[in-house]
Amino acid sequence: ALAGTLGLSYQRIQFTSDLLPGDLLGLNIFNREDGKFHFHPGPIFSNLVLADEINRASPKTQSALLEAMEERQVTQEGETRALPEPFFVIATQNPSDQSGTHALPESQLDRFMMRISLGYPSEDAEKQLLKGIDRRALANQLQAVLNENTLSKIQALVSKVQCSDSIVNYVYRLATLSRLKSNETHGLSPRANISLIQAAKAWALI
Repeated sequence: ALAGTLGLSYQRIQFTSDLLPGDLLGLNIFNREDGKFHFHPGPIFSNLVLADEINRASPKTQSALLEAMEERQVTQEGETRALPEPFFVIATQNPSDQSGTHALPESQLDRFMMRISLGYPSEDAEKQLLKGIDRRALANQLQAVLNENTLSKIQALVSKVQCSDSIVNYVYRLATLSRLKSNETHGLSPRANISLIQAAKAWALI
């Protein structure tokens, strides 16, 4: 639904225990006709990537997303290729106490701007789900209201939003408190602070 309304390309990747980094990034495949290897891009080469049940994949496969999420590029077999713009990843994960799950490394968690727990729908919302049309069918009917160029221009406006010193000081105090609390294994990183400021600017712009 999000990709459709924003006019973006979309790929859903089902993470499983046997998923390999090449399954995400792509592979060089030999072509007998010209005697050369040709790169076949993986599903990561999309504007919006949904990593479904991300913590079911091995840590090695999970770490294949690190460069993509931070640098907006992937390096495969010594060659670096840029990802389409805009690019972002949405992931779902299963409860860590379920069998067959692997904890996400802190370096990867730090690259997600937000972590949201959906929980169960309200009573009225769930009854509407039971009585209504399949939500997937409704999502396929959505029309694009933006395109890549328009979205990129809107994103560029975020950096022009002014952020007062009081907001900066508030965010810094939040991070400092998280680093000092004894029950927190890892405090908020500078990347988390930057993401929080960016989210506040985007919300103000909206």
